[in-house]
Amino acid sequence: MKIVVIGGTGLIGSKTVAILRQGGHEVVAASPNTGVNTITGQGLKEAMAGTQVVIDLANSPSFEDKAVLEFFQTSGRNLLVAEAAAGVRHHVALSIVGTDRTPDNGYFRAKVAQEKLIEASGIPYTIIRSTQFLEFLGGIAASSTDGSTVRLSPGLFQPIAADDVAAIVADVALAAPRNGIVEIAGPERAPFNEIVARYLKAVGDPRVVVSDPESRYFGGRVEERSLVPLGEARLGRIGLDEWLRRSQARA
Repeated sequence: MKIVVIGGTGLIGSKTVAILRQGGHEVVAASPNTGVNTITGQGLKEAMAGTQVVIDLANSPSFEDKAVLEFFQTSGRNLLVAEAAAGVRHHVALSIVGTDRTPDNGYFRAKVAQEKLIEASGIPYTIIRSTQFLEFLGGIAASSTDGSTVRLSPGLFQPIAADDVAAIVADVALAAPRNGIVEIAGPERAPFNEIVARYLKAVGDPRVVVSDPESRYFGGRVEERSLVPLGEARLGRIGLDEWLRRSQARA
């Protein structure tokens, strides 16, 4: 089967491409670096020729509200038009758990706009909403740091390892379209501040994590269940301790 992975050279994309190629599929790792640009449309028609499945893992280079909305709308429209013309049979997109419940987060609003384009496209689809990645814990801590203090919401958090995300994305891409949403999360659920505190302690970071219900996450207020699945979710297998062990072994 021919599968095109948009954002195929990124964190999740490179892992997904490797899994699918090991399964014997013809996989195109599409990105501006490989001559496929969903914003300009460059290389899209050629990449889509003979393609059965498209996995959209594209990410905006800017997190500014207006720029990120324009990115996902332009990229989404260009991609879906090219897919429709080529007769693609399954569109898989990676989104975020809680996108529709955190309207004051500009990035989440942009992902909702992307999801709506997919639902209205007429192409059979599956949207995978994932919790935050364990790989982003360092960046999350950095964005919430004030001096030597990290202020984070005590809202629930259930981060997932990139390896688990890629495995599930590959699995969903090879299955029949759901024409709906699948939610995925890590195996452990705990307060946001506690998970980041465990991470910082494990990597020898002296910053102190403080529980602050008013702390915002990329501009959005975090309620108790803003960032975790509300219903049934498919869980990854790699918890924080195992992920840390693997990360340190790689380093």
